[in-house]
Amino acid sequence: MRPVGQVGAHRDRLELGFDGEIWYWRGPSPFHYVTVPEHESAEIRAVASMVSYGWGVIPVTARIGKTRWTTSLFPKDGAYLVPIKVVIRKAERLGLGDSVKIRLTIEV
Repeated sequence: MRPVGQVGAHRDRLELGFDGEIWYWRGPSPFHYVTVPEHESAEIRAVASMVSYGWGVIPVTARIGKTRWTTSLFPKDGAYLVPIKVVIRKAERLGLGDSVKIRLTIEV
């Protein structure tokens, strides 16, 4: 999916859709994530200074399947990470390595 709408005087949100694989971070705060692809990460970077509330973290509304939730994207290595909470994985019957379609909405 391509971004729908553009940020500017006529739009107050950026909507992005993409496919990604669920992976597991074993670091000090273990968690499951999906990496935002390069093109969509560039779209997010374009609005980041207007929406970040610190440390480069971006508040979003995310959707996988029928499940919608609010979360924050984390910057990492030039991309962004979408955290996939346990409740989301259970609701959508998702596991490590599954490919998912994610929709993100960023209010600008």
